Amino acid sequence: MSDGSKTPSAGRLLRRARRRHSMGQSALAERAGTTQAQVSRIERDLVSPSLTTLETLLAAMGETLSLSARPLDAPPPGGGNTTIRELRADFELLTPEQRLEQAIELSGMQAELAASRPLQ
Repeated sequence: MSDGSKTPSAGRLLRRARRRHSMGQSALAERAGTTQAQVSRIERDLVSPSLTTLETLLAAMGETLSLSARPLDAPPPGGGNTTIRELRADFELLTPEQRLEQAIELSGMQAELAASRPLQ
């Protein structure tokens, strides 16, 4: 269940980590001391896990959760000289048509990148 917010999905994060480790939901649940049904509900974003639960599930796969808060006036993660606030302001000035055009362009780039990566 996605609400369209810009917050990353805990379910998507967990599912990607589990797949990176080629692990099934049942195996993860057993390692983490929960049920396969609970892992499934989290991955489908039907429930929002606590940070403790998410940390436990990731730790069961040998991963850790890393969170940080940044002021909007700080440079974006990974560097750059434009603040997050400036990037958002530029985006908010776009018309809906320009936003859609930008999304289509980015989607095309993502598809090209995905096609160029070797299958695992």
